[in-house]
Amino acid sequence: MSQNKNALIRYKTIDKCLQNRYRQWTLDDLMEACSEALFEYEGKENTVSKRTTQLDIQLMRSEKLGYNAPIVVYDKKFYRYDDEEYSITDIPLTETDINVLTETVSMLKQFKDFSLFSDVSDILQRLEDKIYAEKSHTRPVIYLDKNENLKGLHFLDVLYQAIVKKVIVVMTYKSFKSTVENSFTFTPFVLKEFNNRWFLVGRKPGTRSISNLALDRIISVDFDFSLPYIDEDFDAERYYKDVIGVTVNEGLRADTIRLWIDKTNAPYVITKPLHASQVLEEQNEDGSIIITIKLKVNYEFERLVLGFGDGINVVSPNYFRRRIKKKLEEALKHYTPTEAPQD
Repeated sequence: MSQNKNALIRYKTIDKCLQNRYRQWTLDDLMEACSEALFEYEGKENTVSKRTTQLDIQLMRSEKLGYNAPIVVYDKKFYRYDDEEYSITDIPLTETDINVLTETVSMLKQFKDFSLFSDVSDILQRLEDKIYAEKSHTRPVIYLDKNENLKGLHFLDVLYQAIVKKVIVVMTYKSFKSTVENSFTFTPFVLKEFNNRWFLVGRKPGTRSISNLALDRIISVDFDFSLPYIDEDFDAERYYKDVIGVTVNEGLRADTIRLWIDKTNAPYVITKPLHASQVLEEQNEDGSIIITIKLKVNYEFERLVLGFGDGINVVSPNYFRRRIKKKLEEALKHYTPTEAPQD
């Protein structure tokens, strides 16, 4: 790993530390955090010296890197940001940065027709739009849904590195159904995003089933280097092939689901299929359609069907038709007054 990359990891680590206002950070604490970060990324013992950490802080404070970080010392011992909202990741791009990114995107676009890049072509388009907006001081013309208040996103990089480095993680987790936090070891396989929410997919040691852990329910993450990582050939494409979302009922087989869609929603379902297995079975004179999809019924698919309201009808199988009917009947009760409304 190059010295420049080492330095960037240290700057980012110091930045994360100083954003945490609930802890007091001494120089020794920052040294230790930087050493742990370098070990995490490189996998080798690399103790950061006091002199290096002092120089890093000095550089972050200066204009040399463009950070001008408001790092202050209080009680002659502890470091923090004078501005609670500051972060080096919020620094605007310099003209040199923009030029380098522009050249990089132009080069990558030359390979956009290759199969290797087929899955990331939209990312290149969004990056190009962001660079143009920054360069021309205009607003981006590509706008994506995002949830700024979504919790747990700061764990993404840590968990990504654990997967790449094949390291067992120690998780403190609190599900929506639990009243207490639980700590356990976990073998991470992949990270999966669905409906603007991130999940860590893996297995608890000693169990056979695959687990999906929502990042917004994770309390803390640590590593256990003493436990061997069981390297399974987990194929996410195959595992999620027959589902919508992240919930996989491993004991179930995929069913053929027939759905009637009204004329208002039919064009949307045709142009944006509900699932890769979708087949158009009938196109009726009134504009409605009947489609079939083959998948395992799960919570996410159930919510998708209910979201169409009166624009959809489950034709078969009967067990799923009855389930949706019961859900709609229960929903209707919320709109049925128990007494006459008061004037």
